[in-house]
Amino acid sequence: MSTTANSTSPFSLARLRFDPWVWLALAIAALAIVPIATILMLSWADNQEIWQHLLDTVFWIYVKNTLMLCLGVALFTSLMGTGAAWLVTRFNFPLKSVLVWALLLPLAVPSYILAFVITDQLEYAGFVQKSLRALFGWQTARDYWFPEIRSIQGAIAVLSLVLYPYVYLLARAAFVEQAAQLFEMSRCLGKSQTQSFFKVALPLARPAIVVGVTLALMETINEYGTVEFFAVPTLTAGIFDVWLNMSSLSAAAQIALMLVSFSILLLGLERYSRNAGKFYKLTGQSPAMFAEPLSGFKAWLATALCLLPISLGFILPITVLTNYALRNLDQGLEQYLNSAWNSFSLAIMAALLTTILGLLLAYGVRLSKSNKMRSIAEAATLGYAIPGAVLAVGILYPLGVFDNAVDSVMKAWFDYPTGLLLTGTGGALVLAYSLRFIALSYRTLDASLTKITPEMDDASRILGSRSGKTLWRIHLPLIRPSVLTAMLLVFVDTMKELPITLILRPFNFDTLSTQVWDLASLEQLEQSALAALTILLAGIIPVIIMSRNIGSSERRPQGQ
Repeated sequence: MSTTANSTSPFSLARLRFDPWVWLALAIAALAIVPIATILMLSWADNQEIWQHLLDTVFWIYVKNTLMLCLGVALFTSLMGTGAAWLVTRFNFPLKSVLVWALLLPLAVPSYILAFVITDQLEYAGFVQKSLRALFGWQTARDYWFPEIRSIQGAIAVLSLVLYPYVYLLARAAFVEQAAQLFEMSRCLGKSQTQSFFKVALPLARPAIVVGVTLALMETINEYGTVEFFAVPTLTAGIFDVWLNMSSLSAAAQIALMLVSFSILLLGLERYSRNAGKFYKLTGQSPAMFAEPLSGFKAWLATALCLLPISLGFILPITVLTNYALRNLDQGLEQYLNSAWNSFSLAIMAALLTTILGLLLAYGVRLSKSNKMRSIAEAATLGYAIPGAVLAVGILYPLGVFDNAVDSVMKAWFDYPTGLLLTGTGGALVLAYSLRFIALSYRTLDASLTKITPEMDDASRILGSRSGKTLWRIHLPLIRPSVLTAMLLVFVDTMKELPITLILRPFNFDTLSTQVWDLASLEQLEQSALAALTILLAGIIPVIIMSRNIGSSERRPQGQ
């Protein structure tokens, strides 16, 4: 008999006294919550003069641009992601087998890198406008109109191109799981293909689409590189402005608290929408939706529509960056190698630490058999839903307090000043990366541990093995693929992370992301191409993992 029913027993301090694994999980959760608590504490400071200045000048511009950015990204990611998912699920057309997984590729491109490339190609001195002037004989910018890429519209376009795969991935999974009978019954009742889509398929997929849009919006409010490069002042950019230009960490924390509240609101709306739109299968097995073959113009139109976001979001940047990198291999090679060493070293350390923390947290939740403990663990993963700039502010202050306390003690007792031990070091960066990305490792490993029957733990305990030995001898071999997946995901996200690195990096310390940012901000995209290309190629790893998962799930028979 399965013991799964006992997996939600009451959470008590008496149990905790005899279970160091649960205590360890609680300590990890407490550490992960420290940045949020710090933001709350700092936000209590009185900054009336600064806020009066902000309210009179730029604050409402921050709010308006943030809302416009979110609305624009939500609209275009839902249209692009849902449309592409429906086309590859419902129809057969040329190149479909390639496009199914290729539509995920723009997810590998950091938005700030795509912003640099598109600006490079579309600005006045770029390839597109040069070609137009040569073709039509125009001499100056006064002879023609061209949209301004460095604008909020440009930021929406760039972010939508790299974030629509979130919606595509989840919407496609929802469409694939829908029973074919429902759609065919709608057609038999006289509804057209389009009506059946809006009346049947879309409502059934709505919860998944909402989750995808929510993920895209989380990334949008976290974005700094694109909005700063396009000169679009948002709340995230405002944190940097208030902190660095107005020298007010507490006012920056107050703006950060607004972003935290916005993130929590998005999570709440996503959860509400998912619960309000639940649909259940009435049978265990059902045939997959039949893919209708297209021919002629419609077939090639479907191919073109799917190719468009791939071309703009992946093929364009990788082509431009490869060309620039090959032309400038002998320039700045030493700087690139130093930045690459720093990036890979930090990413490897962060991947190891984050995976260990996520594993201990997930194992503590498993052993506690408590819903309250699971809720605490979920709170510890909020760092992934919080903008990197906010998390950096929440980490920097406690690190400074710790460093100053140690320095004071060492001076008082041993007359030996230690200075800053953690602040402005690689260790601070690794800690920040781990707290931000612990959600990736925890959720990956928790899902894998959940699939292991509790009878294995009982059998191991009967044979005299303690919890640690059970984890090492039984659980780890079974979840090894998930451990490697978690490490890869954290590694790639660490390689791409920009706001945390900009704020917490040591002096004269560059990673690939900061090197790209520094050079491209100075209009030196060609010199930054090799670093940008390295980040982009690393980002393909999770896309390959997701593509393999999609393929294996679709090959698996329904109901298994």
